[in-house]
Amino acid sequence: MGAVATLLKAAVHHVTGSDSHVYPPMSTILREQGIPVIEGYRPENLDPAPDLVVIGNAMSRGNPEVEAVLERRLRYASLAEVLREFFIRGKTSLVVTGTHGKTTTSALLAWVLEHAGRRPGFMIGGVPENFGVGAKTGGGDLFVSEGDEYDTAFFDKRSKFLHYLPDCVIINNIEYDHADIFASIEEIELAFARLVSLVPRNGLIVANAADPRVMRVTENAWCRRVTFSIAGPADWTARDLVEREAGTEFTIAGPHDAARCFLPLHGVHNASNALGVAALSSHVGVPLGEIVDGFAAFRGVQRRLQRLPGPDSIILYDDFAHHPTAIAETLRAVRAAHPGHRVWALFEPRSNTMVRNIFQRRMVEAFRGAEIVLFGPIHRAEKIPSEDRLDLDRLVADLGREGIDARHLHDVNEILAHVARGARPDDAIVVMSNGAFGGLAGRLPAALAHALNPEGS
Repeated sequence: MGAVATLLKAAVHHVTGSDSHVYPPMSTILREQGIPVIEGYRPENLDPAPDLVVIGNAMSRGNPEVEAVLERRLRYASLAEVLREFFIRGKTSLVVTGTHGKTTTSALLAWVLEHAGRRPGFMIGGVPENFGVGAKTGGGDLFVSEGDEYDTAFFDKRSKFLHYLPDCVIINNIEYDHADIFASIEEIELAFARLVSLVPRNGLIVANAADPRVMRVTENAWCRRVTFSIAGPADWTARDLVEREAGTEFTIAGPHDAARCFLPLHGVHNASNALGVAALSSHVGVPLGEIVDGFAAFRGVQRRLQRLPGPDSIILYDDFAHHPTAIAETLRAVRAAHPGHRVWALFEPRSNTMVRNIFQRRMVEAFRGAEIVLFGPIHRAEKIPSEDRLDLDRLVADLGREGIDARHLHDVNEILAHVARGARPDDAIVVMSNGAFGGLAGRLPAALAHALNPEGS
């Protein structure tokens, strides 16, 4: 919603919004763009009546402003509808999808196209460092969208990505997520199959060959399908992959050529993301050499394994990981980048899936990459029946049997104090949440600096 607000402002519309508990980086972006955000929801926020009310999918019946929109018969639309009609229609639509990696992959694709002079428009659910904003109208004929399978709005339960007029689609992976929307993995596969059915015959599906579900939902596509995989076999593969503290190096092999790449991001999963970007960028006419140059100049996305400033002796990251697969890949990337360092994982169970016990056992496997794991309180735990809720005490006990120092701490101040007391030089600390986590990532650097050097603080 914040990204689309900035797009509308750039298109010379007057934009205001209502929200509650807005947090960085989007709160910072909105303020810098001069878009006022009213804290809380009240009917009077709609005075004078706007020409259009864009209703996010977190809004439901009973919200005071939603009720006022309906009672006053104001014109309203979903985010996906606005994106389609105001910015995508008339352009070649490139949609990046998958359970994991959408934000980084769409940001990398937009940057490679920008670096190659294609001036794409884009809408990304994060803030790419190369652009400083999550959305741009662009000056060229391409538009990149981060395609989310989550539902569109309370009045439209279809997946958002079905609205984006897809000409070309990257599908990174398909796993179970969004337990509040989808009852089974089969329902999620059906949503992706519907997306595939919308791609025209002259379009392209870029599919991760290492994911059987991706291959299954794309096998009957009407358009050409190009595959990628780190290990192969696939049309685009990577070999000689080496993870270093500065990033990841690998040889990328496409249909007609091969080249050595450097990507200043950690993790095998990001090398896989890059393969999908290379395949789609090549399809729209970017030479392989320019793709490789774009990779090397990419600076990542805020809150996607973002290195934070802090004491020189301690490595700090802020990450959005909120699914067992993403958690495991993130910790694997940190360990590969910093071998021999003690790894801390500070995790807030927040998403509608992670607050439930669906992944109770998989969470043990996910955190095996850390020596110390601290769990914050479950977000809005009172809204989840106890029999369905993630059991943090059981998870802590299970991790303890794996030899991991795990604890469930009941507020952010307690976590902050525990880290400050226990951290030592050369530790790598990763904050993981898809929300604000009480501002923990922003508060850690000062707390650690004081703990390591109390006289100099």
